[in-house]
Amino acid sequence: MKQNRHTVDQIIGKLRRADVLLGKQVKVPEICKQLEITEQTYYRWRQKYGGMQPEMAKELKALQKENARLKKMVAEQALDMEILKEAAKGN
Repeated sequence: MKQNRHTVDQIIGKLRRADVLLGKQVKVPEICKQLEITEQTYYRWRQKYGGMQPEMAKELKALQKENARLKKMVAEQALDMEILKEAAKGN
């Protein structure tokens, strides 16, 4: 199967289509064939994005990006502090 990177909007759209099909008593393997995804992907998306609105998903992505940036800043500061401590020991 060809690997695709789906956008958050595409994922949410596919999950909504899956909800409609589930309401029509279609089984999950058949839904996955129609959506052209694996069952594992379906369940992973359901766990991560289930019930989200597109705006919420975009906000989540922005918060994750900001969190990664802040973690990098903290790590760099901790490294700088260690370097300064080592330099101070030498005096």
